[in-house]
Amino acid sequence: MSTKFFDVIIVGAGLSGIGMACHLQRNCRDKSYAVLEGREAMGGTWDLFRYPGIRSDSDMHTLGYDFKPWCAAKAIADGPAILDYIKETAAEHDIDKNIRYNCMVKTANWSDENCKWEIEVKDKSTDQISKISCNFLAMCSGYYSYEKGHSPDFPHSEDFSGQIIHPQKWPENLDYTGKKVVIIGSGATAVTLVPSMADKAEHVTMLQRSPTYIVSRPAKDKVANILRKILPGKMAYAITRWKNVFIQRFYYDQARAKPQKTKEFLVKMTRKELGSGYDVDKHFSPNYNPWDQRVCLVPDGDLFKKIKSKQASIVTDTISRFTEKGILLDSGKELEADIIITATGLNVLATGGIVFTINNEDVDLSKTYTYRGMMYSDVPNLTLTFGYVNASWTLRADLIAKYTCRIINHMQKTNTLRCMPRLREEDQDMQPKPFIENFTSNYIQRVMDNLPKQGDREPWTNPQNYKYEKSIFTKSKIEDGVLTFDKPREK
Repeated sequence: MSTKFFDVIIVGAGLSGIGMACHLQRNCRDKSYAVLEGREAMGGTWDLFRYPGIRSDSDMHTLGYDFKPWCAAKAIADGPAILDYIKETAAEHDIDKNIRYNCMVKTANWSDENCKWEIEVKDKSTDQISKISCNFLAMCSGYYSYEKGHSPDFPHSEDFSGQIIHPQKWPENLDYTGKKVVIIGSGATAVTLVPSMADKAEHVTMLQRSPTYIVSRPAKDKVANILRKILPGKMAYAITRWKNVFIQRFYYDQARAKPQKTKEFLVKMTRKELGSGYDVDKHFSPNYNPWDQRVCLVPDGDLFKKIKSKQASIVTDTISRFTEKGILLDSGKELEADIIITATGLNVLATGGIVFTINNEDVDLSKTYTYRGMMYSDVPNLTLTFGYVNASWTLRADLIAKYTCRIINHMQKTNTLRCMPRLREEDQDMQPKPFIENFTSNYIQRVMDNLPKQGDREPWTNPQNYKYEKSIFTKSKIEDGVLTFDKPREK
């Protein structure tokens, strides 16, 4: 039986994968493609996570696609609304027919002889292995493992008589009415869960080892909602998108240039929300600079409201061990709980756990350099969608999708079959840098050694700057002396 061939294979049917498919259809209309999705449904993160209050901590005017306006009144949207947006986008562009569900990519081998990626796929519904091939592979599988989240081993966790839950494996129909809930963690998931569970639970405690910067922002964007009433939808969306990009970048640059002043400003804002009687310095004043890790967003101050109402509280301490009744802290205090939620993060897995080979020889992607944060040195016909850590993910996903289309069209124009970034002679002495610099979040630091390296010069950098990259990705020459195009099988 012959192996099914497509011009392009997209791995992942989440926000990035659906966006890539749309851009491909719009810009490379004569190219055949398929989307391979390891789960049974599209949506990625927004279908996987089912915990109470699941939402984005980015506004939908920048988390949305550049070609599809976000029209809802709430800019800080919940998970079901974002999932509907993704599904609606797929339906409008007739993407659904090209998605193959329960198809988990296990291996991908590039063959110079055939100028194809030869892909091994496991059907999760039957465990059968099949093969599929393509000329170009677009990795849109997200940045973390969908199988399980990061769960530290807590001493004596087996002694706890209640339920222990990780948000990535939220049980259906969990009843926490009148229960004492302890949430371990202080990131975006924890600050979402606390106010969402507080109305039903007896009390919700957020147990954090160290504080996080948390800021309140209106759930609705008044400017966007006004513009939508007086301007065409696409124009209103574009203006709002650039407004929010500018604001995000302005505050980020200010934080990096004036970290102490920014810290004082953020802590002052929190103190204003909670009042002078609350120990803000202990619970909301991190020992790192703003944007060394992501700043957490709480829409309309919902977390602060629950703390002020005494429905929720924050404890800053470290865990000694679990007990039958809850958690014993190193301070000697015991937190009683009926349910413990371990909002302890994700396991980063940038390439979906796929084993890559070139001409049947193993490829260690951690030994490669990243080309513009989206390709690997000496790895042909492969792009990786990895968004921003300091802005909305989709801003970068759109740029990478468009650049991927530029590459594919250039290959067709030049009648070439292979494209890959190669170090120039002057690049051989580059000093390797982390894939993402000046970002200390544990979920990234745990796997930094497994990610490709940045260089110390263009185009081997990953600057995390949308305005700069938008210009580079749209205006730079495709053949830049680094990105090479050829037909190896004719050599």
